[in-house]
Formats: sequence, structure tokens, C-alpha cells
Amino acid sequence: MQSTVDKPLVGVLCWEAGSVPMGLLQLELLPGNSTNPETYQNLCRVQFSRIKGANVHTILENPCKNVLAAMIDEGRRLVEQEGAVAITTSCGFNAVNQPQLAAAIPVPVFSSSLLQVPALALATGRKVGIITASAKHLTAEHLRNAGITEGIPVVVKGLDDCPEWQKLHKYPNDRLDLSVIEDYLVQMARKLQQSDGVGSLLLECTDLPPFAERLRQETSLPVADYVSMLHWLLKCVPGGGACRGL
Repeated sequence: MQSTVDKPLVGVLCWEAGSVPMGLLQLELLPGNSTNPETYQNLCRVQFSRIKGANVHTILENPCKNVLAAMIDEGRRLVEQEGAVAITTSCGFNAVNQPQLAAAIPVPVFSSSLLQVPALALATGRKVGIITASAKHLTAEHLRNAGITEGIPVVVKGLDDCPEWQKLHKYPNDRLDLSVIEDYLVQMARKLQQSDGVGSLLLECTDLPPFAERLRQETSLPVADYVSMLHWLLKCVPGGGACRGL
């Protein structure tokens, strides 16, 4: 069995530091969330790096070159000074920066769970249902930079119209009813399966993996997310294949 010190180190580029509103804190405390240390327990060591200026405005709404530059600098530091063998991020919308991050950082960069979409499409021979935090902000550029070309069939659905999810933006200090969000996701997944004919589901948002198993049980479809990507990348990097839990 590997000791803790022998496990590979994964660096996670996160949104900037600041007060965490109640709704988001509820999500971050769930195992499976990208910023919860329990998600990495028995798999790898992890170092979370807060990127100044990285937030909903500079990542989702208007991707910022200065924030990208800061992510590259911190990614390089994690590799060169801390010994990270792979880099991930805490937001699936960083897929828009995948080519630049991968070109500039000297270890594998897995910016977003969206990188798994081409494999899901090939494996099932059917459309992939992408469930995202915000469909209106997930652009063709995000998909293209994650390797999702026009020939790969996808259906994108977002939580834009889920009132409970939108509390994160409208009433950030209110508690969320997580069961309401989970039920909404189940209904969305069923519709993608029954009406759109998808053969698999991909959860873009790194807050959604805690709900993935319920979606698998309800639809019997393959469901990929940040956690499945984490397992995948750890199988690829030196020392990762022997990690407990893989």
C-alpha cells in the first residue's frame, strides 16, 4: 500500500479566495465536489490553489486573459516547486482554456470533465447529454476546445431554469434544498434519455458529482463527471495506477 507521501500530487486551480456563501458551502461540503478534500482521499494528494481574479464573471461570463495567465503561472509553480504530476480545475467552464493550459504546463492538464465527451460518444455510438450549470454560457468554443468537434453528437441542458439552483446567484446566503436540485437533475436526465435519445450523460459542473450515482440508478446510463475524470487521469500519471481505490 502506498504511503501518503508516495501518492501522486494533483494540483487544482480554483476560484479566488473569499467568503463562501451558504448555498455554495453546502455543495462544497459534499464528497465528490472538486474542492472537498474527501473527494481525493485514498486516491492522491491534492493542493488547492486559489487564483486571484477567477470567479463567475471571469470564467463563465467573460473569460479573462489575465486570469488565464495567472492560472498558467500557478500551474507551472505547482509542477516545478510542489511536484504536481497533473493539473485540474474547480470549474468545468475552464474547458475554454484547455489548449492554452495544456501547451504551457509541462504535465497533463484536465481542465474540465467535458474532455470525456468524445470517448463517451465513441463508446456508446449515441448522443451525449451534457448537463451544465449554465447552458447559455457553454459556447461552441468551450466544446471545441474540449475536443468536442461538430461531428460528435451532443445535447446540452442547463440548470438555468432550476429555481433552487438559481438561489446560488439570486440569494447566495440562503440554504439550498439539495433534494429539490437532485430531483430536478433526475427529471432532466430522464428527458435527455427518453426525448433526446442520449446514450450517456456528462456532468460539466464540478458541484454535480455528488448527484451522479442517483442519475446512474434512475437511468441506467453511463454518467461521467469530475470524479470519473480524476480516476482516469490518475491511471495515466506516474504512480497513480497503484493508488488505493483505483
